[in-house]
Amino acid sequence: MAVQKAPKPRLTPPAEDKLTPAQKELRDSIASGPRGRFTMGGPFAIYMDAPEYGMLAQKLGGFVRLQTTVPPRLSELAILCVARHWKAQYEWFAHAPIAEKQGVKPETIKAIKAGRRPEGAKRDELAIYDFVQELNKSKRVSDPTYKKVQKLLGDQGTVELVGILGYYTTVSLLLNTFRSPLPEGQELPFKEP
Repeated sequence: MAVQKAPKPRLTPPAEDKLTPAQKELRDSIASGPRGRFTMGGPFAIYMDAPEYGMLAQKLGGFVRLQTTVPPRLSELAILCVARHWKAQYEWFAHAPIAEKQGVKPETIKAIKAGRRPEGAKRDELAIYDFVQELNKSKRVSDPTYKKVQKLLGDQGTVELVGILGYYTTVSLLLNTFRSPLPEGQELPFKEP
């Protein structure tokens, strides 16, 4: 089977020596925040074209990814569910290895990527998976689904989980709209339409 060709990106990241003051401030803020580094790729490259928006978005992203009360394993699983829902190539590429490192089993990651419920996943992961799927499909969450997650994460964690989903939905929309490229030589996780 031939390797699928990625669509041409719609934005070109600025050269490091051509950054505006606002872009430099954004770069430095990302590098000095909870991520501890800056890479000119994915959403960060997109944020460079709207640095004031990027500054606000990256601060929220740093919080929802690294500073919530949601355990990292469950947070990363939720991010993968969003990436799969939107078939966000870069998001999946970036977060599948992180999810595995945080303890999500490879079989669970493979099932989510294929669009299947990961039946062999841990009970807490299934609660998160079902919550995300129900919210994406019906635009609401039923009482039984909500109660499982609320019991697992508490009120604060449940609010933060929805914040994670919202932030990564925004990121997925940006990545898909502007066709954020994967690093050279990387295969696309999802078939392009």
